[in-house]
Amino acid sequence: MSETMNLVVPESRRARSSVAPGHRPRPAGSRGRSVGRAILYVVLIVAAAAMLTPFFWMVMSSLKDANSVFSVPVKWLPEVFVWQNYVDIWTRSDIGVWIRNSLILSVAVTALQVLTGSFAAYGFSRIRFPGRNALFLLYVGTIAVPWQSYMIPQFILLSNAGLANTLWSIMLLQAFGAFGVFLMKQFYETVPEELSEAARLDGLSEYGIWWRIMMPLSVPAIASLSLLTFVNTWNDYLGPLIYLRDPELWTLQLGLKNFVSSLYDTDYGVLFAGLTISVVPIAIIFLLGQRFFVEGVATSGLKG
Repeated sequence: MSETMNLVVPESRRARSSVAPGHRPRPAGSRGRSVGRAILYVVLIVAAAAMLTPFFWMVMSSLKDANSVFSVPVKWLPEVFVWQNYVDIWTRSDIGVWIRNSLILSVAVTALQVLTGSFAAYGFSRIRFPGRNALFLLYVGTIAVPWQSYMIPQFILLSNAGLANTLWSIMLLQAFGAFGVFLMKQFYETVPEELSEAARLDGLSEYGIWWRIMMPLSVPAIASLSLLTFVNTWNDYLGPLIYLRDPELWTLQLGLKNFVSSLYDTDYGVLFAGLTISVVPIAIIFLLGQRFFVEGVATSGLKG
């Protein structure tokens, strides 16, 4: 028995010594995970390329002449870069006025929705009153109601109030949003209740708790709501089409649509230059707030 052990031990030592120092064999499971991760990366790259292709074509079309935009077969890169299109969109249209109106509406609506949404969400998440849950479900349920079903009585109401054909009509239409209340309420519920209780013991009012405690802690959720609201207002077309009839009040989307006089005499190179300009503010805002946006969306669905 001892002789057998003497024979086995040296062989095991020789087997261990044959492995290179610092090298450990990878288990079969890790190889499978690496292959799966590589496949996932390939799928994500293909999906990203598919989503970015229309934007690439739009930017390249903004640098083509009018006859080369819809050429067959498609020319992805312009033969001659026509930078004059960006000069023409500023000189041949009122794009400066359109951008100004879009910025006014987007900033004002975003501020109003953050203010009203966060305030209402605090009431639904922190204040106990009879029928709170039923009222919250009823309010959030309005998200499922399409705007087209009540836009006519809404238009009549604002027209009778003398707000039609003014920027105030769009601001009042979008000053309140059920989605913003839902998003902020979900985030508030991740904040420990002990903070509010301690503030009440120190004599802070509910308004003070909301403004001095809840608002600073909810920066990620506010950033998410601000980004989504700004993008929706900036890209809105139907609302300005219904309420804004004066060309001096047109937004960027409405102005670019009216820039297309017909399908035959429109300079689509210049039009795509305007479309590219309309995307730039959204891209800048998203890049600046991307970290807060992802954090806010991730944490708003959790409960502490």
